[in-house]
Amino acid sequence: MMDVILVGGLWLDGGTIWRQVAEELSARGHQPIPVRLPGLGDGNTAATLADQVTAVVDAVDSADGKPLVVGHSAASTLAWLAADARPEQVASVALIGGFPSSDGELYADFFEPVDGAMPFPGWGEFEGPDSDDLDDAAKAELEAGAIPVPEGVTRATVSYTDPRRSEVPVTLVCPEFDPADAKAWIDAGDLPELARASRLDFVDLPTGHWPMVSAPGKLAGILADLADQHGSDG
Repeated sequence: MMDVILVGGLWLDGGTIWRQVAEELSARGHQPIPVRLPGLGDGNTAATLADQVTAVVDAVDSADGKPLVVGHSAASTLAWLAADARPEQVASVALIGGFPSSDGELYADFFEPVDGAMPFPGWGEFEGPDSDDLDDAAKAELEAGAIPVPEGVTRATVSYTDPRRSEVPVTLVCPEFDPADAKAWIDAGDLPELARASRLDFVDLPTGHWPMVSAPGKLAGILADLADQHGSDG
């Protein structure tokens, strides 16, 4: 059994968005640990990126053995920051539909904040491969549950400290893009953190940007396989 730390992306309630994936992971014998990020559902509008990193690192520190740390979308950076903070304690990192920001970049300054937080911008920003696999009911449910992300998170600067993070095995789960796209972006110099990874694997998952909603069984199977693999490695 391996602990699998699950970190949702922007606007998502980490306590609920992983429910189906968590059930499947448990059925495969692994321990899912969904992280509730400060500022997302707890009323803490003053939360910072450092607060969110601390929440993920605390989950790593509390894990039974070395965990698999999973980051979705923008939270791929959170997963990678946890590996940076605890390179010897993280067995592996899985990134779903996202990439680690580079050192010195802003975390997620994608849309204008309103009253100190960045709200979900509506589905018009995600037309096409991101959301084609979601029906109207799924979109409505996601939008209704979307939580504005504090500006102290979105406009914070990403900073890494330990180059040993590059030694942590990484798997990029490719939903709305495919592995060939990702490899081309790396070769073009667009994803320097992944280019430095000493062990980088790719898994194709032909869905949209929210596979924990549209394909939870397939996503859980991928994560369980990774947990099996890296649990054996350890």
